[in-house]
Amino acid sequence: MLSFTKTIQTIDAHTGGEPLRILTTPMPPVPGTTILEKRAWLKAQRDDLRQFLMNEPRGHADMYGAYLLPPVSAGADFGVIFIHNEGYSDMCGHGIIALGKVLVEMGYVERQAPLTRIGFDAPAGFIEAFVEWDGRRAGKVTFRNVPSFIYRRDVEVDTPSFGRLTGDIVFGGAFYYYINAAQTGLRIVPEQVRSLIQLGAESKAAVKAAVDIVHPLNPGLNELYGTIIDGEPNRAGVDQSNVCIFADREVDRSPTGTGTSGRAAQLFLRGRLALNQPYVNGSIVGSSFTVRVVDTLKVGELDALHTEVSGSAHIMGINQWVLEEDDPFPAGFFLR
Repeated sequence: MLSFTKTIQTIDAHTGGEPLRILTTPMPPVPGTTILEKRAWLKAQRDDLRQFLMNEPRGHADMYGAYLLPPVSAGADFGVIFIHNEGYSDMCGHGIIALGKVLVEMGYVERQAPLTRIGFDAPAGFIEAFVEWDGRRAGKVTFRNVPSFIYRRDVEVDTPSFGRLTGDIVFGGAFYYYINAAQTGLRIVPEQVRSLIQLGAESKAAVKAAVDIVHPLNPGLNELYGTIIDGEPNRAGVDQSNVCIFADREVDRSPTGTGTSGRAAQLFLRGRLALNQPYVNGSIVGSSFTVRVVDTLKVGELDALHTEVSGSAHIMGINQWVLEEDDPFPAGFFLR
């Protein structure tokens, strides 16, 4: 008789091609009064769970996931912690879109037509999502993000393979270094993904070595998450195409929700996007998100804004993962 030491259920979805593996097995209570405290406990005490779900052979180097927890604020329905190949995210827009789709489609929340509201406590702050519901199917999801802002403009760094680069450090729920692909002669197409990964990894390392990053209001958000490389549209109907290289050289197949918020902040604060003007951001695989700047505010001394990002997700599977007691790879591995 088979003997399993671990049995875990998930729902797997994707947003614009980017996976989200949602843990549906109830978690025991996670200590902490804030989501950041809960994330720190999970990282220190239960990182085996992240590795089990993200690593090969059950996952892969570009896998992404989410844990749902009880909320910690009055306006939230859930707490959420996002996981990936290297660790834990501050926020994830594609993840919010996929969660909204799954929670409404599968009936985990009370559904309201035409829009079902869901509040999330994320490490970066409170996120409000609105899911289209026609009485039969869940449709597009729109979320209002935490404030986005330009942290540093025109940051120059030197890279081993691509020479000197110039870009902005922008916060859109996580910190990214934004660079234009034209500086390197690359395009945002699948055929050049290996070179784009190298560009993202080298530029991220260079910026981390050169710039200390601390969120003006929340010192717990102090990591450069990745590099976002933008370029000319790779298909009709989008204003630009981009790719996000984040965590440990992970490639986002979606346009990146937090990255799209940051891009809208960059354009708006540089006078290239108007209030409430729709902007369509494309991904390396041809999917897209639409973003609008909906109001302005200050984050410390910095000019900032709120965005609303819209996109669609799709459910791929309802899965049960097990660990046999004699499995030689209980935590999995990565072989790139």
